[in-house]
Amino acid sequence: MKILVAGGAGYIGSCTVEYLLDHGHEVVVFDSLVKGHREAVDPRVARFIHGDLADRAAILRAMQETKPEGIIHFAAFIEVGESMKDPGKYFGNNDSCGLNLLDAAVACGVRKLVFSSTAATYGMPKTIPIPETEPTVPINAYGESKLIFEKILRWYQEIHGLNYVALRYFNACGATAKFGENHNPESHIIPIMLQVAQGKRDRLQIYGNDYETPDGTCIRDYIHVLDLAQAHLQALESSHTGAFNLGSGKGFSVKQLLETAREVTGHAIPADFAPRRPGDPPFLISDSTAARTKLGWKPAHDDLREIIRNAWDWRQRHPAGYAS
Repeated sequence: MKILVAGGAGYIGSCTVEYLLDHGHEVVVFDSLVKGHREAVDPRVARFIHGDLADRAAILRAMQETKPEGIIHFAAFIEVGESMKDPGKYFGNNDSCGLNLLDAAVACGVRKLVFSSTAATYGMPKTIPIPETEPTVPINAYGESKLIFEKILRWYQEIHGLNYVALRYFNACGATAKFGENHNPESHIIPIMLQVAQGKRDRLQIYGNDYETPDGTCIRDYIHVLDLAQAHLQALESSHTGAFNLGSGKGFSVKQLLETAREVTGHAIPADFAPRRPGDPPFLISDSTAARTKLGWKPAHDDLREIIRNAWDWRQRHPAGYAS
């Protein structure tokens, strides 16, 4: 299959491109490099197109020239805090620019698109583990922008026949041998822990130690980026459509993450407790039964030690990220 990957120079995008190529598919990457890295584009890609989804003509031209059979859409802004300071930036990029991609896909006769969505669409869930039937009530503009695009996709499927799968995943983490996580600024907890181990940060801030959890810290569902990559390919090949959760179904607390990171890195990783952040629920764990039964998805890298080891190995090979 020839697959166009929008945002294929980002963290999850680059790892998914590697996975697609390893499984015999032809890949075209379309990326603005606003958040992605040219060094994160696998050299085996059929073509790298430096373009922005804000440019309707550019994405249409890219689609006409490369004629993909399917699309995987990662291109989005993802910082929750920033989305609450500048919501227009998120609705503009994640929704308006996404519409340019959809219109180009329809114009070129593409029949399947897989969308990188998020568990942030659920907001403060009442059911744990979280099923797809849980009400979607986002509590930040980032989650709302992703939910809006899911709704747009449903209408494009109904009206234009552009079939879609929206993958709502939880906390992406880990790395492949080639590609890893390199955000600027970094806001994800595992790479922040590893930056402390590297000496790039003084200490880790843990927000809240008085939650109603076994050790008082938040519990989250962490999923290896390779398992995410597998799910994107299976979703593209599947006849099923709609939204699917992706998660290990396991919950790990911040303290458990910290202790594992200390063991893996051999560093003390000093940490301080800070007040809770508004809107942080004590538990966020996925019910991914639908993805497992309908898409045939089976995570193979859900061991916490392996996840952190892979991320640490990549960071040791790239101490300054892609800048090195």
